Amino acid sequence: MLYRKRVFFASITVLALTVFLSMAGCGERKSELNLPDQETKQLKALEGGLQAKAEAATGAPKAASATGEFKKFYIYADQGYFKNHYIPAGWMGDYGDLKYNDSYPDKPYSRKSSIKIVYTAQKKQGAGWSGIYWQDPANNWGNLKGGYDLTGAKKLTFYARGDKGGEVITEFKVGGINGEHSDTASASIGPIELGADWKQYTIDLKDEDLSLIIGGFAFVISSMENPDGATFYLDDIAFE
Repeated sequence: MLYRKRVFFASITVLALTVFLSMAGCGERKSELNLPDQETKQLKALEGGLQAKAEAATGAPKAASATGEFKKFYIYADQGYFKNHYIPAGWMGDYGDLKYNDSYPDKPYSRKSSIKIVYTAQKKQGAGWSGIYWQDPANNWGNLKGGYDLTGAKKLTFYARGDKGGEVITEFKVGGINGEHSDTASASIGPIELGADWKQYTIDLKDEDLSLIIGGFAFVISSMENPDGATFYLDDIAFE
């Protein structure tokens, strides 16, 4: 009896796979077959996974928009938010002078949390400056395939504030990573003196080639401009 059940379920699986492949070969879409919403969602998820695997196999950067129309593309919207992209893994300079908290709950600009960064200016690695790159994949300094095709984005916007006001950020940046797989763009603003209240800042990308961006966002802060250290906050970092 158990053997018959296994044969039956195996037959059903083969039949379903055959039907699916037949539909794919004919170019038919789930939406055209008027099937239940749940099955449509499952098909879209499967197609997205197959596309991601194909892009990884060819080394092509992941497309930020599957429809061709660029939509808001978050680097950080909230701690653990499913639409976040890039990883703040590229710690630079005096990395020992930095403390990073992406779930700080006090007075976020939006949602439940913001990013809190504490810079001590102790020069633990002897550089006199510190910074973080948000990368794809993590720790990619141009030596790995990855990144996103952000073609269609016109700017990167983010909100920032200082703990007291007067904190100086040497540079906020998009792109600029060089290596075997280099970013196709580099744009920045700064130095910027932060106030104690949230303010939106913009990095203009209208004339940039964004077809491969490994370093989605970065900041640099120095001991020369902040001899006593600094604490500042970031929120709602996104390409638009």
